[in-house]
Amino acid sequence: MQTELAPEFQGTPEGREAEAILRKCVHCGFCTATCPTYQLLGDELDGPRGRIYLMKQVLEGKQPTRATQLHLDRCLTCRNCETTCPSGVQYGHLVDIGRKIVDEKVPRPAAEKATRWLLKEGLTSPLFGPAMKLGQSVRGLLPEKLKAKVPARQDAGRWPTATHARKVLMLAGCVQPSMMPNINGATARVLDAAGIQTVIASGAGCCGAVKFHLNDHAGGQAHMRANIDAWWPHVERGEVEAIVMNASGCGVTVRDYGHILKDDAAYADKARRISELTRDLSELLPDLVPVLKARVRAPQGVVAYHPPCTLQHGQKLRGGVEVNLRALGFDIQVSRNEAHLCCGSAGTYSVLQPELAYPLRDRKLGHLNQLQPTTIVSANIGCITHLQSGSATPVRHWVEVLDAALA
Repeated sequence: MQTELAPEFQGTPEGREAEAILRKCVHCGFCTATCPTYQLLGDELDGPRGRIYLMKQVLEGKQPTRATQLHLDRCLTCRNCETTCPSGVQYGHLVDIGRKIVDEKVPRPAAEKATRWLLKEGLTSPLFGPAMKLGQSVRGLLPEKLKAKVPARQDAGRWPTATHARKVLMLAGCVQPSMMPNINGATARVLDAAGIQTVIASGAGCCGAVKFHLNDHAGGQAHMRANIDAWWPHVERGEVEAIVMNASGCGVTVRDYGHILKDDAAYADKARRISELTRDLSELLPDLVPVLKARVRAPQGVVAYHPPCTLQHGQKLRGGVEVNLRALGFDIQVSRNEAHLCCGSAGTYSVLQPELAYPLRDRKLGHLNQLQPTTIVSANIGCITHLQSGSATPVRHWVEVLDAALA
């Protein structure tokens, strides 16, 4: 697709990148068939092809409108379109650029601006933990919509104290330690059982995705640099073999540090190395299976697995969780219908676009419930919380289920 950049974008890093991405697009429309919002709304401008057309117009100098902003806001950034695209269009990078430009040109209403500010500052604040504890203490009194965002208080369990020669860094995350601390605890225990020590670096926090995807690129990059600074001494000394992510949303962002910070002279090389070392927890499973197999007592019943978009489309990791858990004796099954589609969580999307997020959730749960599961598992805290808000069946991280099965 040829484009003539407006003078204000010519020669800028954003303009050059957007132009290179647009050049790959042949406008074939294959992506439309797998776009969740297009399937719900049936509007070409609420599918990847239409959004690319809108962003192209803006980059060529056309003034965007609130309608332009709305169509871009409705995108889940699930990147299913990238999996489908025969030309390898990096739509996720393009929509990050397009949203930022449009937000700079189109003012948002005060209430909308305030909500987005509260999300990007509140979710990444040190005060989030105490606020979540307070919410959990009065959870039974909360309105249903708010209650759905406040999971019941959870015990983190025992943190392993053994020292092992094999070590990995792990990102604790910004909301996970307060909302579902057992995910991190279960990760450390499972790795410990396989002879791997989990290290949490002091100073590492939010991966940067919350602010970055709410168009605060500077704020998101500040989080990224802070994490690199916290991890770098361990990496430089060769103490760790990987940086492990048990939240696939964080994983897809940290794997992108090298790209996002490529123009930062002070951090580009370090960011690239951090991205190279980053592994989703499921990527360690093939090495863990032979070590853990004799110790696992898999529960009876079907475990239904929802692979997050950030894992299967963002990181292009498919099949690892179910294949390896089956090897450990679990009856783990993936929905026979629309397993590739987003559940509607998508970071802050379920708060900002509930009229689309909840139909997508119910559609996903409908397919998962056809498996008649005793438990639903996923690999991202956002998906877990979102699915649990519409289901009486327990929804957990797969590593929690594996941890509970260890004898």
